[in-house]
Amino acid sequence: MIPAADLPKPASTVVLLRDAPTARPGLEVLMVRRSAGMAFGASAWVFPGGKVAASDADPAWDALSEGDYDHYQRSLRIAAAREVFEESGLLLATGDGRELSANDCARFDAMRGLVEADPSLLLKLVRDAGLRLTLDRLLLFSHWITPTFEPRRFDTHFFLVQAPADQIVRHDGREAVDHAWAAPQDLLDRRRRGEARLMFPTRLNLEVLARSQTVAAAIAAARTQRVITVEPRLEEREDGKVLVIPAEAGYGLTEERMTEIMG
Repeated sequence: MIPAADLPKPASTVVLLRDAPTARPGLEVLMVRRSAGMAFGASAWVFPGGKVAASDADPAWDALSEGDYDHYQRSLRIAAAREVFEESGLLLATGDGRELSANDCARFDAMRGLVEADPSLLLKLVRDAGLRLTLDRLLLFSHWITPTFEPRRFDTHFFLVQAPADQIVRHDGREAVDHAWAAPQDLLDRRRRGEARLMFPTRLNLEVLARSQTVAAAIAAARTQRVITVEPRLEEREDGKVLVIPAEAGYGLTEERMTEIMG
């Protein structure tokens, strides 16, 4: 039996999409750049996300959020919505049956740091403001478990969602020190030129997103795919260490040299 302390911690990551609002059509994804002082993924461009908090599993969320989930599945989605709010200022919720606007979200901006310090305060915010979290719009996109050789392990569920149309991203300046709406292929090209750091799962999920030209196409593709849990394993070979993932995960890549994993 694996000691509880060594089990990967449940976590959620959110892939927020929009159709490019410029003359150049295409899909864009919200990326935030992590602080250089972070213990995990320092300075990397990532999707918003983080660990599930105990309060994310509060049964009170059943009456304050959309979707029919057991408490574990709901807690993953609550964590997803909470981390998006903390890191980007976007709030995946409705008020009086309508999607929130930039002005609506501005009223809650001062709560972002407080929720980061005490995740249970999101429940109070949602309840007091008469909101409902739109968890049913979060589509499971991929599932990665950190390899056993890593000291910090996470059981991470990636969710795909179209970003609220009338809200404005404002990175928090603490965990997320910058943000950008980027075409997936553009970010992958920046990584190849040494201009952007991407973690391995982030890179592979961006490669999947680069296959779609619109939000609708990306969501339609995600609905038809089978989500395969990816827990990479390390292989020692004569020419160096290689990280191996299952072919059925659908990334078109089954192994990567450890020297190429982060960059």
